[in-house]
Amino acid sequence: MDKQYSCYCGLYCENCDVKMKVEPAAKVLYEEMQKLGFAEIMSFFPDGDKFWSFLKGMTTGGVCISCKAGSGNPGCKIRLCAKEKNVEMCAFCESYPCQHFPELFEGYSFLKNDNSVLREKGWESWGKLQDERKAKGQGFYYTKNNS
Repeated sequence: MDKQYSCYCGLYCENCDVKMKVEPAAKVLYEEMQKLGFAEIMSFFPDGDKFWSFLKGMTTGGVCISCKAGSGNPGCKIRLCAKEKNVEMCAFCESYPCQHFPELFEGYSFLKNDNSVLREKGWESWGKLQDERKAKGQGFYYTKNNS
């Protein structure tokens, strides 16, 4: 487990389906398009240069590292609160769980448990849990039904 991928809320970005599935698929797409000569003709497509730049970026730097590293929504209330309170992870905050978490708990069913592990057992246990999920290819994505 690499702490740079841990988010204030308790999510671990390395296990996000974007990191585990979308970025590798983007790399394959980019390489195949490169072989077919798309680099030379992307400017002829509407927004082709923007797309090509985005796709190339996904293959090199990826879409996201973590909110702590500057990725994600800069206006995230959890991120702003954690930075203001100077807490490394919300699970370590005296106010946790606070009013910012109910929606996240609905969308990420494992998050409450993960934060309990972090709070009660520490980084090593939390990291082991994240590493086990990654080894099994168990990614996550937001699942709250918005209808």
